[in-house]
Amino acid sequence: MELYFPTEFGERLAYCSAAVTALIGLFLMFAPGYTYRFLKLQVKEGCSEAYAEARSAGGFMVGFGLVAILLAQPMIYLALGASFGVAAFGRILSLMSDRGSIFLSLLLLVAQAALAALPFLYGLGYI
Repeated sequence: MELYFPTEFGERLAYCSAAVTALIGLFLMFAPGYTYRFLKLQVKEGCSEAYAEARSAGGFMVGFGLVAILLAQPMIYLALGASFGVAAFGRILSLMSDRGSIFLSLLLLVAQAALAALPFLYGLGYI
């Protein structure tokens, strides 16, 4: 199996979204401490379960991103876009109900919305 790089512009955008997903997942999987610091989260001393959860979520993101890259099918890009769309909706709920860092949450909302829009628009045939 050879690595396929898309020729269409819309598919390239969806491909880049999948690649960014895999890179974020790798960072989350192999550097959960830095990720938690960036997100302003604290791990309770003596409890390593939080790191296990971060590594597990990172592994999921790596797997999802790599499958989207390797299979390069519109339905998989739709699933990737829908997943990030629901994550962005969760971020909006958090902005409305939680008392967290507004700037960081808005920044991450924009990133999640972009990562949702690119594969979703390609999968639906808009770009």
